Amino acid sequence: NHDSAVRFSDHGQLVETTGIHLSPEYDGMVKKYSCSGSCGEVNIYLLPFIKPASVRPFFQDEEIGTYTDACRIAIEHMDVDTSKINILVAHQFVTGAERCDSEEFSVGGLDNVDVSVFDPFDYVALGHIHGKQHMGRETVRYCGTPLKYSFSEKDHKKTVTVVEIGGKDSIDIREIPLKPRHDLREIRGTYNELMSRDFYEGTDTKDYIRAVLTDEEEIIDGMAKLRIVYPNIMYLEYDNKRTQSDSSVSDAERVEEKSPLELFEEFYEKQNNQPLSSEQHEFITGLIGDIWG
Repeated sequence: NHDSAVRFSDHGQLVETTGIHLSPEYDGMVKKYSCSGSCGEVNIYLLPFIKPASVRPFFQDEEIGTYTDACRIAIEHMDVDTSKINILVAHQFVTGAERCDSEEFSVGGLDNVDVSVFDPFDYVALGHIHGKQHMGRETVRYCGTPLKYSFSEKDHKKTVTVVEIGGKDSIDIREIPLKPRHDLREIRGTYNELMSRDFYEGTDTKDYIRAVLTDEEEIIDGMAKLRIVYPNIMYLEYDNKRTQSDSSVSDAERVEEKSPLELFEEFYEKQNNQPLSSEQHEFITGLIGDIWG
């Protein structure tokens, strides 16, 4: 993945004895592991995260300008025997994959890799994207992460992907659902609604929560108050007339012709997308009177 390939390589021989295989830094070659079963010989290739600069030094006669070029050249030099069953483990962003907020990405999609470069493989196990999905064909898949890492993933159904290979034309894929100890979810409503027993009863109040309050007035110490019921609350946001307004405060016209109260009323309405209430108007009037009195 994106972690230091050099650091992983240093520990590769140590963990190899436990049956965990780490791909070293790309040096023009990739690790291949072979095993045999009732379906015949299976070759598993480990391709670390690569970019054009990673591949150019080893194939200087090749034109490598994009991430697709880099992967294509690297795979071409693996000399894959397509008469056998071949699996690739890779960590790249395939064009068209659906990203999440918690993932790294390159501006303009420079890191895109076309799925066609993986054609020599019977199954491609991809990493990098947090949401499970297949790319182009069912046998080119992101299994997704086992946990939710941002609220953009709140609706994801996390699973473990199990692949059973009976032959080149017999690849069975199934998913085992994962249930976290605490889910990541969003709740929405007024403060009183969210704190009502009828609202949260029967739910896991220890979930990691993003609360969206629809109150027009901000709740003082709202986060601390909500934490009484939702101890693992992580975010508090507001969705009301003020936050929905896209108006901006511009230079006041004829400032010298307007009273302090008129200026404050204009400012408040632009900021909150609603006028002062009668109670607020009375308070501000008295306050200005005291200041200018």
